[in-house]
Order: sequence, then C-alpha cells, then structure tokens
Amino acid sequence: MRKLVYSGMPDKALSWLGSSRDDIRAFPEDARRLAGFQLRRVQQGLEPNDWRPMRAIGPGVEEIRIHTTREHRVIYVAKFAEAVYVVHAFETRSRKTPRRDLDLARQRLQQFLLQRRGRGWI
Repeated sequence: MRKLVYSGMPDKALSWLGSSRDDIRAFPEDARRLAGFQLRRVQQGLEPNDWRPMRAIGPGVEEIRIHTTREHRVIYVAKFAEAVYVVHAFETRSRKTPRRDLDLARQRLQQFLLQRRGRGWI
C-alpha cells in the first residue's frame, strides 16, 4: 500500500470528464457526501479510505469504493500535477466493476490524454 503525506500545499483542482459530475450528483445523498469526502482526500494528496488501482483502464487510474445501502464507484486519475481528473462515476450491483463501465472509463481517459497531448501538457 502506498503512503501519501499531506504536504500543506493547496489542494489540486478537480476536473470532470464526460458526465462524471452529473453522475455523482445523481448518487443518493449519503453516497454523494462520501464521494465528495473521498475526492477531497485525493485533492489533498491523501489516499481514499477504500480504493483499488484500475490498471485495466490505464496507468495511475484508481477507483474509490463507496459502500452504503448500494455500491458506488468513482474512477479518477491523480498523477498529473494540475488536477485530479474524475473519469467516471456509477452505481453497481456487485463488487466487480461492470465491463461497460470499464470500457466507458477507458474511452474517456484515452480521449482526455489525446486532448492533453494536443495542448502540449504531456
């Protein structure tokens, strides 16, 4: 497990890819609050309470797991200096990430990386 230390520096910005912001806003209130709390930890350079790497989507991509009466997931990448990018957010009925959500996250990340390269941010 990696150990991140809060540096006292300002929080990273949050940037939303695709419909991820609207998707989190559609979560039930308890899941929405937990998602916000966990994303705030990531912005501060801390790790979420329950997460796992998502290497199948791309390097540096991670998934926050939110357990309430239902299961919710937030897929993000925080390896870039300028921001934490929320790639995808969704509700799932099982502990395994559905294939369609993996594919959508992979597609959004690839599109973002192409745009990022086009701006010279590599």
